[in-house]
Amino acid sequence: MRLEKHRLDVIETSSTAAKALPNKDAWLGHRFLDFIAPHISGVLASVRTKPLLLSSIALLAFPSQLYAAQTTKAVASKHRHAPSPQDAAPAASEPAAPAAPAKRSRRTNVEARSTESVSVTARQLTGRDAEQAVSKAVMRQFVPGTSPYRMLDRTPGVSFTSTDPFGIDSFGANLYVRGFFMNQMGVTVDGVPLNDQTYQSVSGMSLASSIIPDDIQSMRMSQGAGSVELPSTNTLGGTIQIGSSDPNDTRGGKVSQSFGSYNSYRTYVRLDSGKLNTSGTKFYTSYARTDEGMWMGSGDQFMQQVDAKLVQPIGQRSRMSAFFNWSSLAQWNYPDTSIGILKNLGWRTPHLYPNYGLAYRIANGEAALPAGYGGVPGINGSEIAMYDGGQAETNYMGGLHFDLALTDRLTWNTTVYGNSQTGYYSYTDSEDPSPNGAPFSEEVWQNRQERYGLDTSLRYKWGRHTIEGGVWYENNTQQAGLFNYQQPLLGEGAPLKAVGPYDVYGRAFLQGYNFDWTTNVMQFHLQDSIRLTEGLTLHAGFKSMVATTSGGANYNNADWTGSDELPNGSLTASQAFLPHINLDWHINSHHELYVDVAENMRAYEVSAYGVANSVYSVEDQATFQAQKKSLEPSKAWVYLGGYRYTSKYLQANATVYHASVIHPILAAAVGSLTNPVSQVIDFGHISMTGANGDITLTPVEGLSISNNVSYNKGTYDRDVDTSGGFYALAGKNIVNYPAWMYKTSVSYTWKGATAHFDANYYSRRYYSFMNDTSVGGYWLANAGMQYRFGKLSVLKDVTASFNVYNLFNTKYIAMMGQNDNPATGDYQSMERGAVREFFGTVSASF
Repeated sequence: MRLEKHRLDVIETSSTAAKALPNKDAWLGHRFLDFIAPHISGVLASVRTKPLLLSSIALLAFPSQLYAAQTTKAVASKHRHAPSPQDAAPAASEPAAPAAPAKRSRRTNVEARSTESVSVTARQLTGRDAEQAVSKAVMRQFVPGTSPYRMLDRTPGVSFTSTDPFGIDSFGANLYVRGFFMNQMGVTVDGVPLNDQTYQSVSGMSLASSIIPDDIQSMRMSQGAGSVELPSTNTLGGTIQIGSSDPNDTRGGKVSQSFGSYNSYRTYVRLDSGKLNTSGTKFYTSYARTDEGMWMGSGDQFMQQVDAKLVQPIGQRSRMSAFFNWSSLAQWNYPDTSIGILKNLGWRTPHLYPNYGLAYRIANGEAALPAGYGGVPGINGSEIAMYDGGQAETNYMGGLHFDLALTDRLTWNTTVYGNSQTGYYSYTDSEDPSPNGAPFSEEVWQNRQERYGLDTSLRYKWGRHTIEGGVWYENNTQQAGLFNYQQPLLGEGAPLKAVGPYDVYGRAFLQGYNFDWTTNVMQFHLQDSIRLTEGLTLHAGFKSMVATTSGGANYNNADWTGSDELPNGSLTASQAFLPHINLDWHINSHHELYVDVAENMRAYEVSAYGVANSVYSVEDQATFQAQKKSLEPSKAWVYLGGYRYTSKYLQANATVYHASVIHPILAAAVGSLTNPVSQVIDFGHISMTGANGDITLTPVEGLSISNNVSYNKGTYDRDVDTSGGFYALAGKNIVNYPAWMYKTSVSYTWKGATAHFDANYYSRRYYSFMNDTSVGGYWLANAGMQYRFGKLSVLKDVTASFNVYNLFNTKYIAMMGQNDNPATGDYQSMERGAVREFFGTVSASF
């Protein structure tokens, strides 16, 4: 359903320098070359004698060849559905099983079993008291291939829902953390910023596409606003850091095969080289293929990925690593629904695919909707029962990471990376018939982005101080266009598929628009971790950020857009001083207190006409220029205080927080379901206050019982007066996020067997900004069991598992607001969550 043909767009209108380093630390460039040169020569010598290693390096270099081979055709583009309007909310939550206090330094995570790998994770300096983690034991309880976001959903304050049980369908995925949406959080994989996580974004890469879940070694999420050194264009309410596993020291591999309901299956294969020489060179490459059958309608959700990683130790305390990820997806999407559709048509109202004849005749007015589709006054049946809709993406990401100990006190950490994405997002459009006489066409948003960046920092230990400073730079070239392709006449050829190819019956016969932008981001940070006394540490720092986007529409079909000139120009979000203070007090081995305060800023969102919460999506150039004069970037102050208790049998954590979000720019839909009008609005100010409590009991060996509860009171703090109407929003609750959540999880391990059960309760979520429509609360439960047989013949760690998703087959709404939330009343902008599904998995190492 085209939501944006007619739009109404409105926006209301340090410190004393440290002492000079000693001479031995000067001339770092010369010292670095002297230090690394002999190791490089050793590596090259190894490569000459190791064809397998040479092949791996070629694979890791593959992205540059792929970039060079890309066509110069400027087909970038945007999808029908704007990402969910995002409110914000603050800080706080805690590990399901808090660990003993960790030192403030880079650490190595080691799994207990020899088949697991060792991984050096992120270089975060801010205290780990302000973080929560997902353990490897918890990760194993999920079906292999499950999105990391679903794994985080067990932690307090996190709400993740999706239309598919794996959580890899980006159109139906919906993540909130303490009220902050997924495009307001900083997310990294091995230090590479993923930026905007929303559907069909041209400013980032989906986490589900950026790493195979089986290759994840560590997963950490900030309770507060996140550390200043983390690179991200959109951090307002916290950070999520994913670390990949390192290659194993011994040669071998792993194979995993899963089968599930609705003809779903998944295959994972990994090969490890082991140490190839005395210097410790090692690598792995892995492949995953996920094919999810759809529980409603026809089509499937297919995704395949390749990961590769090479690690080269340098001396005793330094290393270099290279990494590469490729992913490709072709996914049919589930249809949009509304409160009215659910009440009148029921919970299963699929697309008509593959019944092209019926869809054709309905669009032509020659046939009535089938039973189950009719009886909704005022709703155009052809918009409810579209033929199909889907998405296809190809992603590449790769880079180099250097972790170098230049002296006993000075370390240098650098990541160089690149990311390329091409995406197509489609649906059957009955408003623009094909020129050959077919009553509809395939409307396709075509996107393209290429990001390249450098993140580098130095860390120096001086007495009680650990001082760190660094710079992050990223360049992103972005494109977004909209095209319509011809469908065949009935009986004169196979219809186009939602996942392409789209030019089977010729090139696009209609182009609505095309946008081109260039975004440059520069971030500087400086911080100091001071050990005030034994057990008491103060972290204080700040970051400066400048993000400039220039460009806009370079093609406009005025007949289609209804505008003589679409937005084009530059926007700059900048702030010289964004502070972060963290105080961590380990009173003794059991008790800990912590405080975290920070200010963050988000870069302006970049999106095309009628899509998402961007000023570039307004109706014309005049509106863009008028809004630009008073436009302010979104900022947030986040305050957090917490207490943690840790012992052998009990781990407990309690946090309270408050967040003030200033100038949140959101999109609201007004008008009827079939004639929507979208508005881009500066909501002025949002306040959120909340608390989380988390208790984990381990009364006997092998038994773990966790319970957590979270509360968030999020409200809009001012009324909004637009040319589309006055809305008394002051005091209204934020949309899409449940105020109350309760989560319980029980797991028991005896010898090689493990069984687990978890259940989450999500309270009512408001759907309209005026709070006159809402979705009721619900329970969602999952269960599973696993048995580890150990070694069988030549195979090691042979494991069989069985999982049930949505154990009680609860009917619930997952995604809300993908086409914007309504200002008031109902609207076709939500999706149902996945039904009960069963999965079985067998895996083994060798």
